[in-house]
Amino acid sequence: MATYIVLAQFTDQGIRNIKNSPQRAGQAAEMARSFGCEMKEIYWTMGQYDIVTIVEAPDEQSFMSFGFALGSAGNVKTQTLRAFTKEEFGACLGKLP
Repeated sequence: MATYIVLAQFTDQGIRNIKNSPQRAGQAAEMARSFGCEMKEIYWTMGQYDIVTIVEAPDEQSFMSFGFALGSAGNVKTQTLRAFTKEEFGACLGKLP
């Protein structure tokens, strides 16, 4: 499974309904599962981003479909970072000449 770090900012709609954010997080986790993904962690943060999540997905297409579904709900805008474990990073380095 590939790991992704998702940085999210509330939209105007999302901040107007901030009290529902914990419930929406549960719904997002269920939605992730419907695409074969798993939200491993979610954090509400201070600073440039309002939420940081760690998501595992079996492939890029599954993750992208989940991202489209999440974004279309209209509560957050996201940026995604593909994250690599030490072992995965080592494998990348091993391919260098």
